[in-house]
Amino acid sequence: MKWFEDYAEGLVLEFGDAPVELTEVVDFARRYDPQPFHTDPEAAARSVFGGLIASGFHTCGLMMRMLAEHYLDPDSSLGSPGLDELRWLLPVRPGDRLRVKVTILEARPSRSKPDRGMVTSRLAVLNQDNAQVMTMKVMNLILRRPGE
Repeated sequence: MKWFEDYAEGLVLEFGDAPVELTEVVDFARRYDPQPFHTDPEAAARSVFGGLIASGFHTCGLMMRMLAEHYLDPDSSLGSPGLDELRWLLPVRPGDRLRVKVTILEARPSRSKPDRGMVTSRLAVLNQDNAQVMTMKVMNLILRRPGE
């Protein structure tokens, strides 16, 4: 179990291995981001991307799954009040494999609610070539270890 006290400023973690599947790229896009370079391989080939790419929001979903499985504890995570500086830097394509690198920027105990703290992290989603495809700064509310 991870508590607020386990999220130390300066800590860097890498985790996850999310394959980007063709059917998931197209299915997600058809439902939530129906642009031709996400849904139609032929139209995507003629686009500036030269082929099918995943929606940036699909990439966010893949990142969130890895974050929930490897970084946030289901018993101590209280959600997030938001994120800043979301950037999609490179196209994510079917066949890519993604992982997450997290750098903890700040871990600050709450002044008004002593049972929790705010952890601010810089996230980078990396592909199989170690290239950053997406970055963001995210805040998470985390319960403090009981008795501390």
